[in-house]
Amino acid sequence: MRIVVMEFMSLDGVVQAPGGPDEDTDGGFAHGGWSHPFFDPEVMGGAYAHALTETAALLFGAARGSRWPRRGPTEPATRSPTGMNAIPKYVVSETLGDDELTWDNTTRIPGHEAVARIRQLHDTDGGDLLVMGSPRSCAPSCARAWSTSSGS
Repeated sequence: MRIVVMEFMSLDGVVQAPGGPDEDTDGGFAHGGWSHPFFDPEVMGGAYAHALTETAALLFGAARGSRWPRRGPTEPATRSPTGMNAIPKYVVSETLGDDELTWDNTTRIPGHEAVARIRQLHDTDGGDLLVMGSPRSCAPSCARAWSTSSGS
């Protein structure tokens, strides 16, 4: 399974969801939603749709894994929880319990098991393991899992 990371990132390395000014305010970040004015639904919708056609499973950190199921019905189908319900989802977290993951087909991966479990997923055949957001919790684990496995 190939690991694919899809992020909204500025040229200076800021990773931020496009949702709005109150989203992702960790560390006092006061520019939430900065990318929204540049979001072209035709281009990005197509990119999301294409990515999801290749996706066998999704991987999130605790913040994304608990927030995504609450997205509203106005979200594009490729980004809405209903558009991704059938896809297996994995959430890396030491803080969330299994009972807090209410999204269909979701499995918690305890943080201390992340590298080993992601390596197992990477070593399986099939489509992509898609990371959407989660730069602080999932992406580093994916990088360690990928770099210590077959390297593909």
